Amino acid sequence: MSDIVKGIIGGGWPLLIGWILPAALNVLVFVLVVLPGAGLAGGRGISQDGLLVGLAAVVVGLLLAAVQTPLYRLLEGYVGWRPQTGEPRGWRPGAVLERWRRRQIERRQVLLGRVDLVELTQLDGAGRLADGDERERLAEVRADPRLAPYRADLARSAAQLGLLRERLGRYPVDEQQVVPTRLGNAIRRLEEYGYDRFRLDSQRMWYELSVAAPERAAKQVDQARTTVDMVVAMLYGNLLLAAATLGCTLVAAPGAWPLYLVAAAALVLTRGWYQLAVLATDDWAAAVRSLVNLGRQPLAESMGLRLPDTIAAERDMWSKVASTVARPYHPRRAALDRYRAARPDQAAAEAGADPPPGPS
Repeated sequence: MSDIVKGIIGGGWPLLIGWILPAALNVLVFVLVVLPGAGLAGGRGISQDGLLVGLAAVVVGLLLAAVQTPLYRLLEGYVGWRPQTGEPRGWRPGAVLERWRRRQIERRQVLLGRVDLVELTQLDGAGRLADGDERERLAEVRADPRLAPYRADLARSAAQLGLLRERLGRYPVDEQQVVPTRLGNAIRRLEEYGYDRFRLDSQRMWYELSVAAPERAAKQVDQARTTVDMVVAMLYGNLLLAAATLGCTLVAAPGAWPLYLVAAAALVLTRGWYQLAVLATDDWAAAVRSLVNLGRQPLAESMGLRLPDTIAAERDMWSKVASTVARPYHPRRAALDRYRAARPDQAAAEAGADPPPGPS
């Protein structure tokens, strides 16, 4: 019985901490601050108020968790965004988000230029700058007018440069993967990690990878994701709190002007929650990196494949696996056969040993 209870609590922990707890905090503020301030509090007792807060928190938390995918997509800048080839015009959502994407690309290029300027200048000063691409890149960043205000970076300490690299690290490696918002890029970098390094499409094969990877690595991903969920839930909870508070002002008793302060504070906090969500993705990205690095070999073995000896061959293998998973079968998918692991009897025959005994 205790094992069953532990399983239920363990499975529901991300839901409880990530969505229900933030909902409970916002509901608590609404019941204990907004309703009395609007003169709408009834004659309920403490036990009734506690039951109301608990039920409302569970309902709101479950609703937010049920629609978490569109909620995330809205913050990531995917909702309404349509990449355009020409110069976007007007105030259509797609055009606005495309401008935001171009601005994010510009910020990434500036951050990359600042990091390259410092690192290549240090190599040049130490006499270890290689001829060719490195010297061309150094000349390029020195001549870039966008980097003129950041010449002070050359005097930054190692810790300050580390923070600069962290900001750059919250963007995808591939500029084509950049999306319109900071949170979207911070999440996109962990989504592209497996594909960029090994051509392992971790998004398409997420469930297979999670099952095959070491249990601790998969648990770390869930824990890191729960932290981001909690911050996102607080953000949307504050938005709902502000909307509900403004709604209460329409029917509030005279002198309820402090409710406007509550609504304003909730709206201001949403910006802080957004920034915190961006920072919280660092642990999430590190956990996904660990999952990919440690789960590649178990995943290959569980799919009956043999992990190649070279990175180039491994990238070719995972590319073929992704093609097999994403597209209907075609005879050219048989190219994956070269990476299939030999059966025990075949391996024994190749090694010149007797095959393992069969079932008696």
